[in-house]
Amino acid sequence: MTLNELSEHYQLRVQLAEVETMLQSLRCAASPGAQALTGMPHATGVRDKVGDLAVEIATMADEADRLRQKIGQQEGNIAAIPDPRTRTIFRLRFIRGLMWCEVAAILGGGNSASGVKMACYRYAESCDSM
Repeated sequence: MTLNELSEHYQLRVQLAEVETMLQSLRCAASPGAQALTGMPHATGVRDKVGDLAVEIATMADEADRLRQKIGQQEGNIAAIPDPRTRTIFRLRFIRGLMWCEVAAILGGGNSASGVKMACYRYAESCDSM
């Protein structure tokens, strides 16, 4: 994975988080509130809030699915990294979103945050030069 691909992957994950937040907001807004059931006919201009938001919810859900699919494809590229240690670093940092110090702690063996970061960027730079 190149540095550009890693940057794009990060941006996609940020976009997905934003879309999922907006989707949750839309779903909450579309939940029916307490309705006054008087049996009287409705006046003109009365609209169905849930129906109005249904199209937006469907659109946002499609966008979230598209982003998940693209992220999944990029994560498949991480699975193709031949070195198991480097692959683990990439998985922990870019798929699970852990901080460098957390990645180093999980790897153990006296690894430092700067050491695992350097290993990651060395691999990414070697891919950039190909």
